[in-house]
Amino acid sequence: MPVADSEPGFQRLQRAFAAHLREPDAHAAPSEIEDRRMAVYRDLVYNNIESFVAGGFPVLRSLYRDGDWHRMVRDFVAHHAAASPYFLQIGEEFLHYLQSERKPRAGDPPFLLELAHYEWVELALDVSPETFPPGLLRDGDPLALVPVVSPLVWSLSYRYPVHRIGPDYRPSEAPETPTFLLVYRDRADEVGFMEANAVTARLLQLASAEPASGRALLRQLAAELPSMSEEAVIGFGAELFGKLLKLDVIAGYRP
Repeated sequence: MPVADSEPGFQRLQRAFAAHLREPDAHAAPSEIEDRRMAVYRDLVYNNIESFVAGGFPVLRSLYRDGDWHRMVRDFVAHHAAASPYFLQIGEEFLHYLQSERKPRAGDPPFLLELAHYEWVELALDVSPETFPPGLLRDGDPLALVPVVSPLVWSLSYRYPVHRIGPDYRPSEAPETPTFLLVYRDRADEVGFMEANAVTARLLQLASAEPASGRALLRQLAAELPSMSEEAVIGFGAELFGKLLKLDVIAGYRP
């Protein structure tokens, strides 16, 4: 971060101070401050950010050797211009950095961005201010009533099975079949996930797009599935609505 010669002395000191904290190897510390004191700030800033990133992306952290991990986080601290000052937003800022700013390095897994997104979703749902709509029915005929998808569920599709990735499973190529996941927060504020498929994902998409009875939604879905009879789709769907209601993926029903 260059320091303009025309700036007042205090602002020059602030900029030099911040530049050194973000990238100590590239920017000398202000000569006015004792290095012993600067070291306290250097460690505090980096360690706090690194700890939060590692805690928010534990699986990703487990896949990197210490040196490679710290180089990545230090590059994030040095070069990413965060849009938010809040610690709870650091995970989202790190995800933006990975998606838009960081150039791929040798040793990066091919599923890096998908895994990072999946791990960020859990934190995003955990702190989401969204709430369940009031006045919904929790029982009744899901075919006659209108299913309401929870605002605290994300229907996700990935090329890699990100929910299975860890130190003992690091796929080098994406499977032929994509992975569909539902990540949700229930009424007890617990975040969970379930494996889904393209049919379930499409049903939730239809239910979120326009209010309609469960039967109408399933008839629309059946029209898109010529290999299945309408009767079979409706039978499958009625059972699925009940399962999703128990998980709070379906928040409830409206008449």
